[in-house]
Amino acid sequence: MPTLEIVNSESLKGGRRIMGIDPGTQVMGYGVVQEDAQRQLHLVVAGAVSLVKVGDPYQRLCEIYRTVQALTGRFSPGEVAIEAPFFGKNAQSMLKLGRAQGVAIAAIIGAGYPIFEYAPRRIKQAITGKGAATKEQVAYLLQQIFVGQPLEELRYQDATDGLAVAVCHALQSSVPATGRGSSWEAFARQNPDRVK
Repeated sequence: MPTLEIVNSESLKGGRRIMGIDPGTQVMGYGVVQEDAQRQLHLVVAGAVSLVKVGDPYQRLCEIYRTVQALTGRFSPGEVAIEAPFFGKNAQSMLKLGRAQGVAIAAIIGAGYPIFEYAPRRIKQAITGKGAATKEQVAYLLQQIFVGQPLEELRYQDATDGLAVAVCHALQSSVPATGRGSSWEAFARQNPDRVK
């Protein structure tokens, strides 16, 4: 289970609880935030799981699946957000990362949680205002959001990356939809004469 984890011991009741996952084949990061009645975010947990000691790549996938199941069971999020694989030049690395993400998604769906996916640039944009921000910039701004929480103690940037995914989803999903409709359901409600 967790290699390194910071848990907020403050009792949090009510509000939306969101888990963010940064899937990886070496280290998997995660974070959970909770909104209060004023829509302020509070840190529940941030951590990382090192998978480097699991030599067999298929056993790593199994470990990712079990870990995600255990984390969702332990923290009971209402929603789960996951970082999408980035597009790089190394096809082999992308394939491995895609497998890790797929296994994490399967565990989330199997546990019955709604899932949302965000591109790395979108996550960085939500946290820092710049899609090309560094991991250090993201971690620094998360420390400003969660003042008093010892995020600097997290050795792995994957932990703050997982937390950033959760914060990104909280920020993105708290913005009301604009325009004529943001989904097929909204379009159908607004245009019943155009849908058969």
